[in-house]
Amino acid sequence: MNNMSTGLKKFLSNKNTVTILGVLLMVVVIYIGYNWRVSVATNPIEVPYAKSTISAGTQITEDQVGIIEVPPAMLVGDVIRDKQAVVGKYAMADTVIPVGSLFYSRAVCEEEQLPASIILKYPKGYVLYYMPVNMQTTYSNSIYPNNYIDVYLKADLKDENGKSSQVTFGKLLENVKVLAVRDANGKNVFSNVDEKTVPSQLIFAVPKEYYLLLKKAEYLGRFDTQLLPVPTSESLKSNPGELSLSSVDLQNFINNHTTYAN
Repeated sequence: MNNMSTGLKKFLSNKNTVTILGVLLMVVVIYIGYNWRVSVATNPIEVPYAKSTISAGTQITEDQVGIIEVPPAMLVGDVIRDKQAVVGKYAMADTVIPVGSLFYSRAVCEEEQLPASIILKYPKGYVLYYMPVNMQTTYSNSIYPNNYIDVYLKADLKDENGKSSQVTFGKLLENVKVLAVRDANGKNVFSNVDEKTVPSQLIFAVPKEYYLLLKKAEYLGRFDTQLLPVPTSESLKSNPGELSLSSVDLQNFINNHTTYAN
């Protein structure tokens, strides 16, 4: 036994032996690594693909998405590999996803990322209204989409010297649901919380008669007018109140100082 141990020690202490063993070990590692890489590159994996052409800005439904096996080497770029990451999303507004195509992250988005997503969110027969706002009138950017606001009217009558001689103020509409808050470039103010964006527009929808009332309120002749949003707690309720006119007196005031042509 001692002779075998001594022989083994001599064999391992031989520089040529160590070199040969090292080379053999390296060859084995390279062989195993190569085969592993080939296996990874050639063994197909399942990814979603478009079973039909998906138009720009439309929602991607379950029946439009199939599963196909492809070699990993074909998956170049931001290919989406999970079907559930596609179904329910939307094709980007500037992108048509052709039949047979794989899905890419740059071509798929959430509904709120669509430029015209608000068009999908208000009742038929309503009209979109854009209210000019700023940091002050939005309570330091504290009004969010899906919040409810009341709309107040301030009408300041100036005398010949430009001084206020009469101010009319009151709540015009109540329970108005905010659809979007945009900055001066039309971007969603809350799309990137790391950016300090300034609100420029509140977008909401109202029945046509209220839309006309709001537009007429913008042009009250001798009056310097302003429409002001006031946030409420309606969005916290399980059944928010209905959108409604708050003041018939203000409605009459606006109509008495403007005209409307069909």
